[in-house]
Amino acid sequence: MNLSIDHQSGTPLHIQAENLLRELIKQPEYQAGKLLPNEVELAKKLAISRPTLRQAINKLVYEELLVRKKRLGTKVAHQKMSSKSMNWLSFTQEMQARGITIRNYELHISWVHPDEQVANFFDIKPEKKVMKLERLRGNPQEPFVYFVSYFHPRIGLTGDEDFKRPLYEMLEQDHYVTATVSKEEISARTADKFIAGKLEVDVDSPILFRKRYVFDQAERPIEYNLGYYKAESFVYTVESRRTP
Repeated sequence: MNLSIDHQSGTPLHIQAENLLRELIKQPEYQAGKLLPNEVELAKKLAISRPTLRQAINKLVYEELLVRKKRLGTKVAHQKMSSKSMNWLSFTQEMQARGITIRNYELHISWVHPDEQVANFFDIKPEKKVMKLERLRGNPQEPFVYFVSYFHPRIGLTGDEDFKRPLYEMLEQDHYVTATVSKEEISARTADKFIAGKLEVDVDSPILFRKRYVFDQAERPIEYNLGYYKAESFVYTVESRRTP
């Protein structure tokens, strides 16, 4: 993203900086938890003073769009980037509610070093290993979704859990962690060779890609989930309710 201030404009510098920050924090890497550039670097890049930049940042902190962490930096506030649903269910529970029998075709557990996005979301160091859960799921006739989940080490998962159970039910009953808030990003893409092999479709076939950020009741991150859905077998429906 091009960050620049028009010093010839009649719009006050702090307002221009505020508008730039609003656009900057919409970028996926910052939504996923990446720290904003530090104030010294950003003020220098924009050719404005630190007090002017801080005025813009303070406005977004006041609106609870940003949060400052002492000795760490400034990042997007999770509570404002999360969507909340009264009837949010795990995949298994959702399919059961629709009368669809789920079959687990593959289930793999490993411990991996998180990539930058996962580490930023969990606010942990890249050298801290996390549990990675891969599941290929579908109905009795065919697989139609491939999930990849990463879990925060705070939860205390060991890998010996029964992941055939509904995931969030298991987390709550066995680890006293309640999945309360979810933010989802949904997009269309084509299947690469790996995903095509999992979903039994042709390479470059259309698929639905869903990225889910899951938080507990204290709005702490607990799961970073990627879902790859066979487009011809799955419809994603969103229900919104207007509050009076």
